[in-house]
Amino acid sequence: MHIDIQYALDQPSNYLPDADQILFWANTVLNSQNVNGEATVRIVTTEEITLLNENYRHKSGPTNVLSFPADLPDIVNLPLLGDLILCAEVINIEAKNQNKAASAHWAHMVVHGLLHLLGFDHITDTQAKEMEILETEILSDLGYAAPYTLTDNE
Repeated sequence: MHIDIQYALDQPSNYLPDADQILFWANTVLNSQNVNGEATVRIVTTEEITLLNENYRHKSGPTNVLSFPADLPDIVNLPLLGDLILCAEVINIEAKNQNKAASAHWAHMVVHGLLHLLGFDHITDTQAKEMEILETEILSDLGYAAPYTLTDNE
């Protein structure tokens, strides 16, 4: 497994996980799914994620995490999973607003984003439930509380 971690911030954020934390979270996800792959995790500014969100999802404003799965032709046999983009400011604000420890919310966003790179989604209710259960199991293995509450699904 290889995870390339990039910090693309002009100024330090209130909280940033270090590379070892990110690698631990990412490896826990990949091991839980028996996947050996490569990914990039890029931590960015609000401006960068806003541009990516608008250009690729056609949604205005910033978001917490974007996943860009590798789209390789079948003849290319490389274990590339894709790119995970995390917005430091948005994640830290969300953690504060949700009364969560910043590290817990960061871990959740890494887990959530990597599961997207592995093909999981939450478009339908069934997919969402499956993904939420898996996220909760992985986060529990990492020592974090369940990220979802009843109000998240109402």
